[in-house]
Amino acid sequence: MNLHVVILAAGKGTRMRSDLPKVLHHVAGKPLLSHVCDIARALRPGGIHVVYGHGGDLVPAALPHSDLSWVLQTEQLGTGHAVDQAMPGIEDDAAVLVLYGDVPLLGVPTLQTLVNKLANAPLAILTVALPDPDNYGRIVRSESGAVERIVEAKDASASELEINEINSGILAGRAGDLKRWLAGTSNENAQSEYYLTDVVELAVAEGSSVADVQASSEREALGVNSKQDLAMVERIFQSDEAQRLMQAGLTLRDPARFDIRGELTFGNDCVIDINVIVEGKVELGSNVSIGPNVILRDCVIADNAVIHANCVIEQATVGPGSLVGPFARLRPGAELVQDVHVGNFVEIKNSVVGTGSKANHLAYVGDSDVGAGVNIGAGTITANYDGANKHRTTIRDGASIGSNVVLVAPVTVGRDATVGAGSTIGKDAPDAQLTLTRARQVSVKGWKRPVKKPK
Repeated sequence: MNLHVVILAAGKGTRMRSDLPKVLHHVAGKPLLSHVCDIARALRPGGIHVVYGHGGDLVPAALPHSDLSWVLQTEQLGTGHAVDQAMPGIEDDAAVLVLYGDVPLLGVPTLQTLVNKLANAPLAILTVALPDPDNYGRIVRSESGAVERIVEAKDASASELEINEINSGILAGRAGDLKRWLAGTSNENAQSEYYLTDVVELAVAEGSSVADVQASSEREALGVNSKQDLAMVERIFQSDEAQRLMQAGLTLRDPARFDIRGELTFGNDCVIDINVIVEGKVELGSNVSIGPNVILRDCVIADNAVIHANCVIEQATVGPGSLVGPFARLRPGAELVQDVHVGNFVEIKNSVVGTGSKANHLAYVGDSDVGAGVNIGAGTITANYDGANKHRTTIRDGASIGSNVVLVAPVTVGRDATVGAGSTIGKDAPDAQLTLTRARQVSVKGWKRPVKKPK
């Protein structure tokens, strides 16, 4: 049976107290809805239909994926109405799985089990047992234990409110049957909405059996309705990811103080200290050490490299055996070839730094090609911007740049050249020579420092 997934993402999320549509709030670096779409994709459906409404085009614009079919619900008239908007694009003989854009922790095996139930029943629902069901809809069963209906909390009697098995809202059904049942729903209820849950009672009234699957844990069906919920889901996700990474061999000094907001691959014997944030696609080689309070974003850290505390590395490559930090920043386009030392308060952008070169403290290297065995002194900068255009600086192998030097690009410092401290270099410095620009030192006799006049 061909499977189609319908994801409901039209709600405003009033309790979020935000102008941003609820499904676009982030967990682990990407929108809630994106997580749900990934879950749907794992089931390999024939189509994914996302019903959106609140926030208008913000929602589809945030997920510009070609495999998603967008369905606009112009009026939010309830979950039944929302699913009904997507049904015209689904063949009657297909299976339909209904998910929610704010429920990002569902397990694919659980959903596959739910869909498989359609082999013997036209409808299957996912339930959850909760110690405190609160405002969730209750599962009402017959004396034989068969599912009879779902009653919303606001419409439930006192005895029904005592039931602790609740409706997750997630169900699977045969498309033709769902279309017929949805056409028979009514909005005569406390919310004046068309409830998707009413299809259960309509199916039973026709004499159809309703299959059910209970979630493996209550967290699977945890939805996000508030900022507190969002934080709770974030911590659950991060805990799961930390456990998965440690099982794969990563050493985390404290898994509770590690956040991943993307994809991390790594070799053997990698160690990550506390408060490290991984964003985008990050690749670690073997025997890599990441110190505390580091941000790694879309970068590659090669074998035996060490990233000391409080560094930010973004869209950069750190070569084998290199040492970075503490308090260093590698900006997009920075490439450290091998055994490079980048020390505290050094910033490198759009530059290649060759094997064995060093910039140990207080330097800015931008738009530069630095050779092998170069030493860049404290306070040195490459002045790469003339107010309109960027220009490159070239420092050839073996050069030594003294402290407090300004290299005004475009400029080349030759092989084995030495640039004297305090120089401003605007012309090429030749190979193997000392180049410096320095005013003559003067001492003024009899000079006195000014003093404040008494009031």
